[in-house]
Amino acid sequence: MNLMIIGSVAMDTIRTPFGEVEDILGGSTVYASMSASNFCPVRIVGVVGKDFEQAHLDLLSSRGVDTCGIEIVEGETFRWAGAYDDLNVAQTLDTRLNVFAGFDPVLPESFRDSEIVLLGNIQPGLQLSVLDQIDSPKLVACDTMNFWIEGAREQLEEVIRRVDILFINEDELKMLTGIGNIYKASKKALEYGLKYVVVKRGEYGAMVVGEDLLFSMPVYPVEKVVDPTGAGDSFAGGFLGYLAEKGEFTPRDIKQAMIYGTVCASLNIEDFSIRILQGSTRDEIEARRMELIKIIAL
Repeated sequence: MNLMIIGSVAMDTIRTPFGEVEDILGGSTVYASMSASNFCPVRIVGVVGKDFEQAHLDLLSSRGVDTCGIEIVEGETFRWAGAYDDLNVAQTLDTRLNVFAGFDPVLPESFRDSEIVLLGNIQPGLQLSVLDQIDSPKLVACDTMNFWIEGAREQLEEVIRRVDILFINEDELKMLTGIGNIYKASKKALEYGLKYVVVKRGEYGAMVVGEDLLFSMPVYPVEKVVDPTGAGDSFAGGFLGYLAEKGEFTPRDIKQAMIYGTVCASLNIEDFSIRILQGSTRDEIEARRMELIKIIAL
């Protein structure tokens, strides 16, 4: 199966205890597609400015990512600047939406038959617009954030009712449901009609809850976390990329997807931007997967 991803394409400036980078490739679409490209054909949708270098598109294409859904318009590409004094907490220093502020996604005709869809963390109205342009997807997942839960809740709830999997962090889940216990909150979120809720828990790993599934994953033990930017997007890309490759969505497949997502996130955080993901191999991923299985097995 193929996977279509829509979200942000950005140029990031990031400072962590291990250094600082300026105007480096980022955005949810980029991180997720780099992870997913290890498993399946990937299509991406987004917008960039005329300042966006062709070399970035070439890099994505070299990983088998179809970039014909990237619109290039007059203006500057979305930019985000952040700092991590604590690697578990991102501090936003500057956000310039630029061309992303006027983003109105129109899918290429060749993308309308996409089988698996990831609606990245963008305005819920845009997520709905994309859903209306897809013919008959077999699986749809979405990501969101506190900003949309607070400011566009009605539209966000409409999105959630139309998707199969919700990726959400622990605090956002509590905000969405008004419930402090994440297991109870996940069960409450399933009432929207979701098949699965995947709760991202940072350094504590991730948990997936479905009507017939409860599975918790620890993080992969990384000795040196350099930059956590994009970890959640890399997780989602690996998760859905594996499901696209497998072509099935049983509880066992979902558990395996949790492992693959965790491995992809572990690769992402070992350096800035997609420096490691862009050269990642399936053999490397499988080696880490086996190490993780040893950790969680009795």
